[in-house]
Amino acid sequence: MKKFFSSCLLSFTAGHIVNYSVIIYAQEVLRSDLLAGIGFGLCFGPPLLFGWYAGVLCDRHAPGRIIHFAQGLFIAAALTLAASDQLIAEATARVPWVLLAASFAGIGWSFVAPARMTTLAQIADAAGLRRASLIFNLLVMLGFGLGPLAISVCRLHFGWQGVFFLAAILFALGSLLLLNVATRPSHKSYRPVGKEILEGLRAVRADPLLAQLLLMAIFGYMLMGPMQVILPKLARASLGLSELGRGVFLGTLAPALIAGGLLCMLVARRLPHGKIIFAAAGLSGILFAAMSRMHAPATAFALLIGVGILGGIAISLIVTGIQENVEDNLRGRVLSMYTIISQVVPAASGLGAGALTYALDARRAVLICGGTLAIAAALNAWRMHALRGYRGH
Repeated sequence: MKKFFSSCLLSFTAGHIVNYSVIIYAQEVLRSDLLAGIGFGLCFGPPLLFGWYAGVLCDRHAPGRIIHFAQGLFIAAALTLAASDQLIAEATARVPWVLLAASFAGIGWSFVAPARMTTLAQIADAAGLRRASLIFNLLVMLGFGLGPLAISVCRLHFGWQGVFFLAAILFALGSLLLLNVATRPSHKSYRPVGKEILEGLRAVRADPLLAQLLLMAIFGYMLMGPMQVILPKLARASLGLSELGRGVFLGTLAPALIAGGLLCMLVARRLPHGKIIFAAAGLSGILFAAMSRMHAPATAFALLIGVGILGGIAISLIVTGIQENVEDNLRGRVLSMYTIISQVVPAASGLGAGALTYALDARRAVLICGGTLAIAAALNAWRMHALRGYRGH
């Protein structure tokens, strides 16, 4: 289990290094906020096409093999970025290669996320699945927060080439750690892919709690795209932070997300999970919207910490709820739906945030994104009866 969790931390950190690199490289080297949004969309958009098939494969085959395939795609993405930066002199000529690298990463996310979540359920016993799921989600959030900090530190000492090769090395190490982690297929009978996908969809539709957890995950991930697309520009243009200061600002999400996940581990048994999910999502939207009015870096840091803690609470409870309420023979397909949401929603909201920033400015884009989530959380709390009454196992 320790090797698996260590591999998760290395790989999730490397994955977000690639994601943030595409965004920041497009903004600073290619000089285009629109390309930053498109690149981020390509990093997380492909799961909408490939994620369904990935879920079927996670049930049909040992998910460990799928992890290795996906991480090979991430290594290809990092090396494509490194080659284009080193070998192509004209910045505008690098655009198609940067977008190709983003596409490699997007296909990699399609497979690696459901494969790792399916692997977790296989190597953890039933009694320890909740705790293992919370730890897993902490590592996901830690990787998300460490990515931009690693970019900032690495750029100061080694430039963009160091950033790209760091990502490739971390993925290689993450795969090496998994060589002795045994996984297995969850079922042996193969039917047409479309029928297996429909079987998973019917199972979700027949379970109101599972369906509402997945639907709430859509809203829970709404801010991930704007945080990765808008906040780097907000930190530079509105808060006047230096390169290292911007990395620390974005890296603030890591301890905040961890704090939210740790709170779940400490008090999850005592709280009504459904109501906490709604409250955390709504408050995080309000705090994010409030950042649009802040000019002092200290206040912006405090608000971002609050957004991270609340987001960590909501997502952790959603993930554990799905893991605890899904059948083993459908786990890969249902978890693929969750991972499609966790990747496509940030991609769509990131693309929208890039367009909003391009059309308006970073501050107004932050206000619109945060306000939208707060309103959606209030409406969902009123309508989702099964989730509102869910207290957790």
